[in-house]
Amino acid sequence: MEIVISGASGFVGKNLTNYLSSFNFSIKSISLRNNGWKGNLQSSAIIHLAGKAHDTKNTSDASIYFEVNTNLTKELFDVFLESEINDFIYFSSVKAVADKVQEVLFEDVNGNPKTPYGQSKWQAEEYILSKEIPVGKRIFIIRPCMIHGPGNKGNLNLLFNVVKKGIPYPLTSFYNERSFLGIDNLNFLIKEILENKEIPSGVYNFSDDEFLSTNEVVKVISSVLNKKDKSIAVPKTIITTIAKVGDLIRFPLNSETIQKLTENYRVSNQKIKTAIGIEKLPFTAKEGLTKTIKSFVK
Repeated sequence: MEIVISGASGFVGKNLTNYLSSFNFSIKSISLRNNGWKGNLQSSAIIHLAGKAHDTKNTSDASIYFEVNTNLTKELFDVFLESEINDFIYFSSVKAVADKVQEVLFEDVNGNPKTPYGQSKWQAEEYILSKEIPVGKRIFIIRPCMIHGPGNKGNLNLLFNVVKKGIPYPLTSFYNERSFLGIDNLNFLIKEILENKEIPSGVYNFSDDEFLSTNEVVKVISSVLNKKDKSIAVPKTIITTIAKVGDLIRFPLNSETIQKLTENYRVSNQKIKTAIGIEKLPFTAKEGLTKTIKSFVK
């Protein structure tokens, strides 16, 4: 089966290319910034990974997100509709619909993104879903949560460095639950979609099966690094006071950092598992995280 991938040079693209190639898929990479890409699309499926990633430092011009994430996606999708290609797989993001999650995020949530990144992804989704899909074609909008794997810690850098330096993690008085997505589970899910033609078009969340608290993540990192878990439970009132001071003097432990480390962001993956017909993904959240951290120890 021949597959076209945009954004094949990125972390997900490289891993997915290697994984699918090992199962005798023929992978063709395209660059949407190259004007000749439209003549290079003969395949069974398009996996659209290319995009402007979320700039956590908020230094990027907002228009860039819409130019890349929205407009280029529209252009590629229009070409797909007129082609003989069967499947279109668009990698959006959970951030396209929700910056914060109080309970558990399901696919039927009403999108309400607050950032240019999320809004640009959401507009691309709306465009795709507004079109009538020709008979014989399938479209998939994939909303992954935080992706990690060997070579990419995702947003785990801060915790990894804290544990590596032997600094006590001070926020164990907070308990939260977050979803992660190991690259091995992501690869598995995409292969299933490509091979199983019974899986219907739709929007699908991608995440590992289990939620992990930040406290559990620290324990996993400590174990992999063979370091004693030095976590301590500083009272929340003291942490809140330190955070307010951090906001004023630009100290690393500020309100934004504490929120990111302690907030809930739980994502359901039940819809895609039901579509495939499985109860569990191949790897647990802890197994995926352990593999990622081990890669950086080496």
